[in-house]
Amino acid sequence: MSTAASGRMRARDLDRADASGLLDAAYAEGQLGADEYHDRIAQAAAAKTLGELAALTADLQTPAAARGFAAQRPSVARKVLRRSGSGGSYPGHTRARDADRATTRELLDRARADGQLSEDEHDALTELAAEARTLGDLDDLVADLQRPRDVAPAPRPPRSHRAQWYRAAVAVAAALAACAGFLAVTREAEPRSTAQAPPVVDVGAVQPVVVPTPSLVTTEGIATFLRNYQRKFGDLQVDELYMHGDHASLTRAVPGQPNRKVQYDYRGGFAQSMQMETRKADTPSVDLAGLNVEAIGRALADAATMTRVPGGVVTHFKVGVNGLSPGYGVAAGQPVIEVYVSNAVKESGHFVLTPTGEVRRVWPFGG
Repeated sequence: MSTAASGRMRARDLDRADASGLLDAAYAEGQLGADEYHDRIAQAAAAKTLGELAALTADLQTPAAARGFAAQRPSVARKVLRRSGSGGSYPGHTRARDADRATTRELLDRARADGQLSEDEHDALTELAAEARTLGDLDDLVADLQRPRDVAPAPRPPRSHRAQWYRAAVAVAAALAACAGFLAVTREAEPRSTAQAPPVVDVGAVQPVVVPTPSLVTTEGIATFLRNYQRKFGDLQVDELYMHGDHASLTRAVPGQPNRKVQYDYRGGFAQSMQMETRKADTPSVDLAGLNVEAIGRALADAATMTRVPGGVVTHFKVGVNGLSPGYGVAAGQPVIEVYVSNAVKESGHFVLTPTGEVRRVWPFGG
C-alpha cells in the first residue's frame, strides 16, 4: 500500500489514542510547549485519517516512554507514525527535548571552561539554548565548538531489533571463525616465547570539569527551579513537590485531563518517572507562583537554629496542601511547606511554613 493511500486511511479510536500517548510522552520530555501540546491533543482527538495523525507527530523524536509503540502497531500505522532522519539521525527540524538542551548547555559550559567562549558569549548562547525549539537550532549554537568525546552524542531514532540481532549473529559468527583459525594455527606450531605485557604508561589523571548548580534548598536553587518549571510546563501548578539538595520530585495533573496525573524527577531537567495514573479530578493543587522565595530561603538558612539540631542541615522540604493536620497552624485545604532538618547522627527536627515564608509551628530536636 502506498504512503499516500495509507495517509488517507480512516483513523480508529485506537490510532487517535496512540498518537495522543506519543504527544503526552513528547510533552513530558520538553519537545512541546504547553500551548502546542494542548493544540495538538485537540487536533488528534478530532483527526479523521492516519495522515492527519502523522502530521501531528512527524517533527517529534520518538520518546523513550513510547519506544515500543511503532513495533506494536499494524503496518499502515507504523509507516505513518515512525520517523527517521538522514544518516541515522533526526533531521534538523525535529523538536528538541529537555535532555538535548541540557547536553548543549553542558557543551557550552565546557567550552567556557577551556577558553573557547568568553563569558558574554557563553551567557548569550546558554540563553538561546534554553529557548531552542529544534535540534537544528541547538546544532547551530555549537557548530564551531570542539566537542569532547564524553559529551552525549546527537539523538538518533530507535533502531529495529531485527538489525541488532543480525549484527549480533554476524559478530558471533566472526568470533567463532577467529577462534577456529587460532586453534588451527596453534596446533601447527609450538609457541617460541612467552608474550610480555606492554609497559604501563602513566599519562596522568584527567580532571573532570564540574559545573556547579545551586542547591534546591536555597533561595537561588528554588528560584532556578521555578524558572525551569515555568518554561517546561507553562504554569506553576503542582499537586505535591519534594525538594532535596540535588534533585526534586513532583506530581501534577496532565494538562487538559484533570483525572490523570504524572510524576516527574528533576535534576536540572525534567524526566517523567512513571506512567500516567488516575487522579481525583477535585484534587487540590498548589500555585508555586505564590511562594515568597526570599522569605522561604531565609527560613531554610535558619533551619538548624530554629529546630535546635546541632550541625543540622535541611534534608528536604515538601510543598503540598494541608489535609487533616490541624496542628500545623494552617487551615485544611490551604498550601503548606514542611521542612525537615537532620544531622550526621540522625538527630532531627522539622517546622511548617506558609507559602509567604511565615513559620507556623516548630518541632525542635529534643522538644
